[in-house]
Amino acid sequence: MALCSCFGSSKAQREADRLESEDARAKAAEAARIRQEKFEKSAAGRAVRAQIAAAKQSNSPSKGEPVLKWQMG
Repeated sequence: MALCSCFGSSKAQREADRLESEDARAKAAEAARIRQEKFEKSAAGRAVRAQIAAAKQSNSPSKGEPVLKWQMG
């Protein structure tokens, strides 16, 4: 048992800190989910989704080759 609070926190304080951290993580996760939903509904989000779909369907003849090719000279 600590004689002074500066030497360590009590069990009750640690539990309160843990609950507060858990609550903060839950709020952050909810905020991130809302931001993601807003982005997906926005024009930029739709454009990104369309671009990804187009890239997946693209039949590029140079599969496996590097995009940038270096030349000497």
